[in-house]
Amino acid sequence: MIPRYTSKEMGSIWTEENEDRNIVKVEVTACEAMNKLGIVPDDALHDIQTKADFDLDRVHEIEKTTNHDIISLLTSVAEHVGDASKYIHKGLTSNDVKDTAMGLMMKHSAEILIREEKELHEILKSQAQKYRHTLCVGRTHGIHAEPMTFGLKFLLWMSETERNIERLEMAKKYISVGKLSGAIGTYSNIDPFVEKYVCEKLGLTPVPIANQVVQRDRHAFYLSIIAVCGATLEKMATEVRHLQRTEVREAEEYFAPGQKGSSAMPHKRNPITCEKICGLARVLRGNAEAAIENVALWHERDISHSSVERIILPDSTILLDHMLRKMKDIMGKMLVYPDAMLRDLNLTGGLIYSQNLLIALVSKGVLREDAYKWVQRNAMARWMEGADFKTNVEADPDIDKYLTKEEVEACFEPKHMLKHVDEIYARFGM
Repeated sequence: MIPRYTSKEMGSIWTEENEDRNIVKVEVTACEAMNKLGIVPDDALHDIQTKADFDLDRVHEIEKTTNHDIISLLTSVAEHVGDASKYIHKGLTSNDVKDTAMGLMMKHSAEILIREEKELHEILKSQAQKYRHTLCVGRTHGIHAEPMTFGLKFLLWMSETERNIERLEMAKKYISVGKLSGAIGTYSNIDPFVEKYVCEKLGLTPVPIANQVVQRDRHAFYLSIIAVCGATLEKMATEVRHLQRTEVREAEEYFAPGQKGSSAMPHKRNPITCEKICGLARVLRGNAEAAIENVALWHERDISHSSVERIILPDSTILLDHMLRKMKDIMGKMLVYPDAMLRDLNLTGGLIYSQNLLIALVSKGVLREDAYKWVQRNAMARWMEGADFKTNVEADPDIDKYLTKEEVEACFEPKHMLKHVDEIYARFGM
């Protein structure tokens, strides 16, 4: 992943150095387990625990000959440990240690993402409260529909973020696993106790069955959930982009002093961060598809998944981490213009109250089909001819038979349409 998207915290998980450190940790812990079984002598274990180390440049040098990353790492470790190194990797296959190390790395990455989602959740909750009763128009199909409050947008996003936290917690459970069961998962040359001991000490769960690898449906699920989280952020970013359009400008990304929107046009204030989030969400979906392709491997394992995972696991976790950090900033610093919201609420001259009129007429005993026809013809006159909707309704002879001027007036009042807003908030303990 390119540096501009990589936080130090998330990026450090996916360095080659860190991966190798985790592999060595698995190897040393496995030796501890074998010591308890009487396979590794105490003095050899002491040497392994105190001397197990490697030099990354040396690993790369060895790999030029071996063309095998794990063997190259173990050779470098052996050069540090000495004679006791003969007990390292005993009965294990490369993916025993690599998949278990990857379980540690994915678990750590999931913990960061969950923390970031929780922080975003708190920002959305705060904004939902702040704009709880700020009137704005709701849009369906891009067209004005009915009044709502701006806080409900934040509340909706907050609710979806809660589900994403739950999904990531579930994904974390699926990928926080290890496997030390030998070449095809039969424990042919290693006691199952070793797997149990290593996983328990490292905070992982042993998979109940494996072949040569931990099954990739787990990884696919994790990356699919990451893609869903990205889609939520894309949804939020898309809404801000629409609201920031010049003709609307009800809200916009924070524009810092000294910031420039265009190299050619000094007046520009562009939603560039929201646009970036929308673009990166596409990458997450592509990576999720690649992870799903990794599920089907030949027989007990082939290596077609490995090269893909070297890209998609770091990239997806790094990207979502970056997107969450940026979205926290966007949501927390959003510029909101309530006066513009009221302006747009009245833009259609009251058309957004058409359902109120329809229901009022039906409540008076008018057939719904007739009531719909009477209200719609006045609404279309507004759309097509610019006629005043409310004036026409009051003058409509069919409507006048059933609704008084005061009753028509009441239909154009937005507040009673929002009488259940507090009840919606109460569902979230607010």
